[in-house]
Amino acid sequence: MNNNTMYLKLKKTEPILHLFFWGMVLFFPYVKYMGREGGYPMSFMHELVALLFNMIPTYIMYLWFFPLSNKRKYILLVLLVFICNALIHYYADTFFHPEEGHKHHRWRSITSSLVTYLSFSLVFFALHSVKKLYVKQQELDATIQEKQQAELRALKAQVNPHFLFNTLNNIYANALKGDEKTPDLILKLSNNFRYVLHEGQKEDVSLDQEITHIKDYISLQEERLSTKVKVNFLSKMDNAKKQIAPLLLIPFVENAFKYTSILKGNKHPINIKAVLKDNQFSFYCENPYDENGKQEIEINWQESGIGIKNTQKRLQLLYPEQHQLEIKKEENLFRVILTISL
Repeated sequence: MNNNTMYLKLKKTEPILHLFFWGMVLFFPYVKYMGREGGYPMSFMHELVALLFNMIPTYIMYLWFFPLSNKRKYILLVLLVFICNALIHYYADTFFHPEEGHKHHRWRSITSSLVTYLSFSLVFFALHSVKKLYVKQQELDATIQEKQQAELRALKAQVNPHFLFNTLNNIYANALKGDEKTPDLILKLSNNFRYVLHEGQKEDVSLDQEITHIKDYISLQEERLSTKVKVNFLSKMDNAKKQIAPLLLIPFVENAFKYTSILKGNKHPINIKAVLKDNQFSFYCENPYDENGKQEIEINWQESGIGIKNTQKRLQLLYPEQHQLEIKKEENLFRVILTISL
């Protein structure tokens, strides 16, 4: 149960808590003297009057004094209210104690009333403090959420231009060669634009949409690096409509093509696998890697290297405690293993 739900539940049940508390105060003397000979000697009207005079200073404190930011300024006024209320209560109580001896207990009665007001005020101060704590926590949660949303918007803004620039670069290379497949590539680019500009700005998309986006990107890169790479892509979903944050996976795929493009030779394997089983999503991407060849990466692709760092930050913001990301560089292979509980 989150803080907001608990706070709403507290506000909803607060009137019941008040009724329960004052009900206990009202009937406590009767319960205390239950079974004793003669029972409780005071009338029910006497207890109602006492309850009224106990409630007045208590709610003055709860509704007015406790919410004040500068309480010290009004302490004397509160003390005066307490004393006046105790005096009026004492004289009102004389209607139920007509005997002359009651006057000898005047100051004891007034002091007892003041202690009672203070005790009840402390009880309601605890309630006020709990409510205030929940409100502060709500404000803190809202601030954190706004900060996260701002960071996510900034990170998405960095991801999109890199992807679009690289894709345009691929089509430009094919157009220079006069490749007849260029129109088809433009159509795929159009789909990618549509995805990035529309679906990519949403909080979540279906896995089916995200995987289709990756497939289109792979097709564009395969056209450019047809002799250089051999892509093995496997997708297996038991629920393709399951939601995931958009543009989370493409930086890893982009990175795989980036580092494979600088290798000598042909048909370098890039292995990509995306699997969803029982709400557990697994993504695997593996490509050949040569640390010494970094300087040979095209300058435009070098500038897009921020993608993985952005994705790591987005994962931390979007799926805290719900994901695990492993990035390994060993045996001339670059491996990314990502699991997310969706």
